[in-house]
Amino acid sequence: MARRRHHREHHRSGRSGWLRAAVLGSNDAIVSTASLMIGVGASASSARAMLVAGVAALFAGSMSMAVGEYVSVSSQRDAERADIAKEKEELASQPDAELQELAGIYVKRGLEKDLAMEVAKQLSAHDRLGAHLRDELGIDQNSHPRPLQAAWVSAVSFAVFAILPLLGLLAPAAYRLYAIAAITLVSLASLGALGGWLGDAPMLRGSLRVTIGGALAMLVTASIGHLVGTAV
Repeated sequence: MARRRHHREHHRSGRSGWLRAAVLGSNDAIVSTASLMIGVGASASSARAMLVAGVAALFAGSMSMAVGEYVSVSSQRDAERADIAKEKEELASQPDAELQELAGIYVKRGLEKDLAMEVAKQLSAHDRLGAHLRDELGIDQNSHPRPLQAAWVSAVSFAVFAILPLLGLLAPAAYRLYAIAAITLVSLASLGALGGWLGDAPMLRGSLRVTIGGALAMLVTASIGHLVGTAV
């Protein structure tokens, strides 16, 4: 007797919170650290000065990313909590109007009026608040913003990936800037592809997007560093 195969779908949207923080932290670490080091190096500074600039960028960037992510995600969480509280109040004071509003949403999505009302009634009987949060406000109760998670993931990923441009200092003096640029571009291309794969998005597009952006950032800072070094 043939066994029944269970249909399973694997979605990656649940990773959006930590994935966004990790990708943002790692990409920013590589681009900002490499750009700063190349800018300093292009001004004819020593390897020691480039090392100090890179290490400073690592620690400053990690703290900045952690604070920025925490504040940003906390603001998002506070806004969602305010919307949830307001929706609870409206459901308690105007249940009939809220039911009509929910049914109207389903009508706009293509259901007939009577069917939309029936769906709204059944969903409300099962989880009235959840139905309104999901279909009216677009809030998923199972995926609330997590400020602390976003902060530490972003900080750790920044610190780890900021080390990569520093490896370019191991190259001979004449090739240090080229080594930093090469390591940066390869790392960005790999991370862009990985981010696309984790998010079920086109890998090539993700890779090109961050690589081109990183190349432009290094080019600009190298030009500024060279001009400043020449002027001084």
